[in-house]
Amino acid sequence: MGKTFIEKMLAKKSGKESVKVGEIVTVKPDHLLTHDNTSAIISKIEPELKKYGVVDPGFPVIVLDHVIPAASEKHASGHQKIRKFVKEHDIKNFFDVGEGICHQIVYEKGLALPGMLVVGSDSHTCSYGAAGAMSTGIDRTEAASLLLIGEMWLKVAPSIRVTVKGKLQPGVSAKDVILYLIGNIGADGATYCSVEFHGEIENFSMDERFTIANMGIEMGAKIAVFPVDIITREFLTSIGINSDRYEEVWADEDAEYMEELTIDLDKITPVIAKPHTVDNVVGISEVEGLSMDQGLIGTCTNGRVSDFREAAEILKGKQVAENFRLLLLPASRSIYRELVQKGWMDILVESGGVVLPPGCGPCLGAHQGVLAPGEKCLSTANRNFKGRMGCKDAEIYLGSAQTVAASALYGKITDPRKEIQ
Repeated sequence: MGKTFIEKMLAKKSGKESVKVGEIVTVKPDHLLTHDNTSAIISKIEPELKKYGVVDPGFPVIVLDHVIPAASEKHASGHQKIRKFVKEHDIKNFFDVGEGICHQIVYEKGLALPGMLVVGSDSHTCSYGAAGAMSTGIDRTEAASLLLIGEMWLKVAPSIRVTVKGKLQPGVSAKDVILYLIGNIGADGATYCSVEFHGEIENFSMDERFTIANMGIEMGAKIAVFPVDIITREFLTSIGINSDRYEEVWADEDAEYMEELTIDLDKITPVIAKPHTVDNVVGISEVEGLSMDQGLIGTCTNGRVSDFREAAEILKGKQVAENFRLLLLPASRSIYRELVQKGWMDILVESGGVVLPPGCGPCLGAHQGVLAPGEKCLSTANRNFKGRMGCKDAEIYLGSAQTVAASALYGKITDPRKEIQ
């Protein structure tokens, strides 16, 4: 019997010839990601850090992104503590305020490569499966332990095979695909499972794969992963990563799966996740015309160049509706610069959009886009939980960048296919 991706990866990382589903193995991850929560993590182990230090200064990846620039003295003090820690322990991979959202930074800096195991104290660490890495979120206590000893245990998860076929129609995006999948299997439909994407994946760009892998946790998945192909290799080459720096790992054709699903991309249409759960998914026709107060394009889910380009193509030469706020949040500084250089950001700002620094602020309700009671926001983020954007009496709807752009023109949910030229 063949092996799944996670079975191969955990055998490799644990030094075993093979592993089986349900087995617990000890592994040494290649990197540990933390962000603003680094302050709380190191506070748990201050005496141990003083005595033993960090296991390897090249092991942690620390990105300040959640509340940037600091919104209060408390946040500023947390950032200060992290910078001091980085300096004292000579941390090699530190990215200060303004570099970008942690998941985008790990991805574009080549810190999560095919065949690597990367863990992070953020649930959307599963994003790096887009590049053929095994990546998953862990809690802060485990992150603290990893800083000191560099190893942990993981249970070999059962696997779900998702086969995609066909090609997306104009006005339909990868965000619609992953929302459709989550809506079908439920927010707990893949709990502690490895979700593998097979089939005609050449029809997904790297940006689209990242969007899909990023939201794996929203169906409970431990990891969500794509195979390495020519698109992956070309992306890695574009960021200066040669093939001798990574090892491609993928499932055998005769691997055994807990469940197998098929998605026909030709039949996918724009969808919306209604409040207050990500699996509360409906076709856009069911909510079309519903008034919105705010739109958000960006975050670690849909904050890449292609997302803003698609939005700009819809908004070019037009104006955002009166009394509607359109927030623009590029996932990194490099993305922002490319948007400026290519003129896409100018189109969006000219239409009435408001540019935010590359960070997480409005997505988690920290600042720069917090909602008021009774307000509704259409967002490209990954979660729409009650209170997620800072107010428990507000409502968050999730959709694609194209859907948010089209809706911004009218101040109400609008099918983007109506605005595609």
